[in-house]
Amino acid sequence: MSDHVYKTIEITGSSPNGVDDAVRVAVEKASQTVHNLRWFKVTETRGYIEEGKIAYWQVTLDLAFTLE
Repeated sequence: MSDHVYKTIEITGSSPNGVDDAVRVAVEKASQTVHNLRWFKVTETRGYIEEGKIAYWQVTLDLAFTLE
């Protein structure tokens, strides 16, 4: 295994369809501008309530990529 150095950033994704989709949205969007993505860690999960129902989920991630 090669030695790697990672840079970690924090991002937040949201979705009305659930936590998994909020993670997917965040990673896919970040991958459009951040290269060499390698792993993520969910650090916080929360939701927005509207009229007594869950309107959407928010998931904060630590997202890591390798440095070139």
